[in-house]
This record gives sequence, structure tokens and C-alpha cells, in this order.
Amino acid sequence: MPAETILVLGGTAEAAALARRIALERPADRLIVSLAGRTKALAPSPGESRIGGFGGSMGLAEYVCAESVTRLVDATHPFAVGMSRNAEKAAALTGVPRIALVRPAWEAIEGDRWIAADCLAAARDALPAGARPFLALGRQHLAPFAARPDLAPVLRMVDASDDLPFPAEVILGKPDSDWQVEAALLTRLGVTHLVCRNSGGAASYAKVEAARRLGLPVVMIQRAVPPAPPIVGDVAAVMDWLAA
Repeated sequence: MPAETILVLGGTAEAAALARRIALERPADRLIVSLAGRTKALAPSPGESRIGGFGGSMGLAEYVCAESVTRLVDATHPFAVGMSRNAEKAAALTGVPRIALVRPAWEAIEGDRWIAADCLAAARDALPAGARPFLALGRQHLAPFAARPDLAPVLRMVDASDDLPFPAEVILGKPDSDWQVEAALLTRLGVTHLVCRNSGGAASYAKVEAARRLGLPVVMIQRAVPPAPPIVGDVAAVMDWLAA
């Protein structure tokens, strides 16, 4: 079988795991991992790395053609709707097979106090007056909360920023995988609500479990429409697709 050129649109733990599997099990293939580059300190990844946007679906299609890509894997964040849409269009334009790797969403269990919200504005409006929310959203998703000066928000950021849209207490670092560590942090900060997107996956679930254990309400922003098929939920399924 001829060697493939596989383009992985990454930025997730699943994309990193997939890149490692491809490098280990398909060493003859050329692997390109594309990252948005929003985080300054990027973890090393097997294969070639590409940082930055493509310029829409046409730009991605041009890149696919220029690099002779034969397989396109959309392993972006479940809320990266625009990038997934561009991947669909680029695949259609070029005729290159595409698959979407979308990790399953979290589901509420006994003890969870979830408040469903369909967008950032709805999540903002769901918070009671004077709340001290922990906004686990990322810098680019904070602007709507500037309309609530009554809030006393806490932010966790990987990289420091001096350009926040509103005053907030900032904690630098990544989420911990231990719910007890997350619970201690929420307690120390006096958090009254957790606000997050239903990203799914194990990497950032500890904060949701911590909120449940503490009895804190969680304003959970729901996912939008999923990418077009084919869609799979784990790395093994992508490897099967590549082998087919």
C-alpha cells in the first residue's frame, strides 16, 4: 500500500494520542499535525507541525493540494465548529477522505446540579446577581461576561494576559486531573458557580466532579450541531479508518 500523507487538525488530547499512534504504527506515512497556536508553550508532537489558521475552507483546500494530503482527520475541539465546517468543505472540494474524531460529551449523573445553556450569553444570564463564577472557558470566550459587572469572576489561564475584558482574579496553570485538587481550589477561591462548555473527555472532567462533590451549580454550555459523518469517538476507530 502506498504511503499516505495524513493531516491531523489537532489541539486536543485525542489528536495528540492519535499522532503518537500514527507515528508508532504507520511510520512510512507522512504525518502533519496542525495547531491553532493559541497557547504559547506547545507540547511536542510526532510528525511535522503546522501552527496557525488556513484562511477558511479554500485556504485549507489549497494546503491539502499543495502538500498532497491523502487523508484528513478533524480532531479539533468539539466547540471548534468553524474549523470542522472548513474541514468538511475542503474535503468536498479536494475529494480527500475526511473523518471527524469527536470525544463523547459529558452526561449529568446523580448529584450534579447542571444548568443547561445553549451559548455564552445564556450562560452569563443564568448566573445570579453577585455570583463568583469560575469561568473555565478560555480567553477568547470571555467577552460576553463583561456585561455583568456585578459578578466577581475567577479565571484560569495557561498564559498570562493583560488584555482581559473585565476585572477578574486570575489563576495561572492547567486543570488538574484530581478532583480533590480542583475542589480545594474552588473552595479556597470562594467560587459559587462553575461555568464551562461540555467538552467531554477525561482531561478536564475533574473540575466538574469537584463541583458535584461540593454541591456547586454548573452552568453547562451545550454543544452545537456535530460535524457531518463520518464521525468516530476514539483514536482506535480512526486507526481502523486509516487502515481500511
